[in-house]
Amino acid sequence: MARTDWDSRNLPDLTGKTYLVTGATRGLGYFACQQLAAAGAHVVLTGRNPNRLVDAKSAVKRSNPDAAIETLLLDTSNMGSVRAAAATVRARGRLDGLLLNAGVVHPPKQRQVVGGHELVFATNVLGHFALAGELLKPLAAARGRMVWVGSMSTSIWAHLPTDPELVEGYTPWRAYVQSKAATTSLALGADKRLRAHGVPVQSLVAHPGYSTSGRTRGVRGVNEPSRLTRFVDNLQAPITQSKEQGAWALVRALVDPRADGGAMYGPALIARGAPRVATPARRTRRSELGADLWRACETATHVRWPFDRARRAAS
Repeated sequence: MARTDWDSRNLPDLTGKTYLVTGATRGLGYFACQQLAAAGAHVVLTGRNPNRLVDAKSAVKRSNPDAAIETLLLDTSNMGSVRAAAATVRARGRLDGLLLNAGVVHPPKQRQVVGGHELVFATNVLGHFALAGELLKPLAAARGRMVWVGSMSTSIWAHLPTDPELVEGYTPWRAYVQSKAATTSLALGADKRLRAHGVPVQSLVAHPGYSTSGRTRGVRGVNEPSRLTRFVDNLQAPITQSKEQGAWALVRALVDPRADGGAMYGPALIARGAPRVATPARRTRRSELGADLWRACETATHVRWPFDRARRAAS
């Protein structure tokens, strides 16, 4: 399948593949799970709310009765939850792909701390760094792939995340954009480190453009926007798309056999459109930034990626 022939509505057969998606009970995560399941994959839906996990699984089953779906509690802001979920996944066996999607999209107005770390950075960045490290061995054994979710907002942000936990100067917008800049930088840095250590796992980044719930079809228990939300979101129709369409770039990065490690995918028109190769913001490609963030994440999570053991697991 040529790159230009990719069809997000007709994915390759994923029978026999297993993918884990964080933040799978709403929005992009849910629709990514639905698309993967429809293509025959075994999908592990994760989330921090057990009732929402039940709703999401039921919704996938309604559209794909034969879908191979399981659920797993996982709160990426909580290191104990991350380690417990990772241990469960390792015990269950095969893992072909990891979609690191969960995140705080609408940060609190005031800086909040959880587990000693700023909430947005802990949820969007630290939890995913730790989870990817904890699951590196099964990913390597399957010669799999991890996809980190970035944002088009990083291209219009002028500052580097030199204070990623925003001890000073916190604003909701800054917290969100810095977390996505950090995510993108870590994704690119991870692929370089994996290559350098000979670990057969690819690390990519994807962004969904400008995807809104009001332009997304209703799904009971998953996407039920108010009439006002639909009205307001539809006013922005020329520059927005649905969450389902936003998930296309994430899924392509995860399953396209021709995708390269270190690549980024996003909508063709930046905010909307079919998924294609995109270019990460220049600031996120700075190697010194990636190195600083990597050390900060190791210190904060107490997780060191087991590159050598992962390489042996793949041999």
